[in-house]
Amino acid sequence: MNSSSFKVGVTEVFPCSYLPEAKERLLIAVDERLQNHQGYSMLMAEGFRRSGEQSYRPHCPNCNACQSIRVLVNEFTPSKSQKRSTKRNSHFEIKTSDQLKDNYYPLYEKYINTCHQDGSMFPANQQQFKSFLSSKLTKQLFIETWREINGEKELICLAVTDVLMNGLSAVYTFYHPELRTNGLGVFSILTQIKLCKQNNLKYLYLGYQIDECQKMNYKNRYFPFEKFTEQEWLLVKNSSDN
Repeated sequence: MNSSSFKVGVTEVFPCSYLPEAKERLLIAVDERLQNHQGYSMLMAEGFRRSGEQSYRPHCPNCNACQSIRVLVNEFTPSKSQKRSTKRNSHFEIKTSDQLKDNYYPLYEKYINTCHQDGSMFPANQQQFKSFLSSKLTKQLFIETWREINGEKELICLAVTDVLMNGLSAVYTFYHPELRTNGLGVFSILTQIKLCKQNNLKYLYLGYQIDECQKMNYKNRYFPFEKFTEQEWLLVKNSSDN
């Protein structure tokens, strides 16, 4: 099955969430045959992404700025700055869970209400937290980063990750706003790459790279990677070691 053989819906055109004055339109996967682990993995390989239980792909009338990125984890070579990120955060403890826990919410609320006051998810609430981050489409992996202060352990970062047939998909990461300079977002991606390697998974899907949007233009720094354009994955090897 490929994108030409399953049922999709098309949304109306609406203002773009990322580029001022641009218009957005989405393909929505509505085929019931895809509402499972195998179908969702296939959709990801076709450049789709999910929000909650809904899988979508940009289908904009006059724009192709959103390009899905997946890292080739077995060939990945960290840059100097990525190596520094690993070293800077190496004292933190990493744990994993297969369930979205209620005690993740206070960190999520703090992150959204501090770092994204201009976004569509502000202000944070419990219903939004669960509907956005949980999914029955596939198995999930919640990657926890902990620090210890005065003998007490504190959750400082959570990377919400979907498990695919051939890789992991980085859904969303949130962290303690006071630790923004630690680069926990980068550290979480490096941790996800490491977990892919440990589990013999070929790809880490990072979602949509949007070069002209500051909040969405960080995903093309993990070489080598592939980007989905014109219905195919194109290899990008060129790396600048910074």
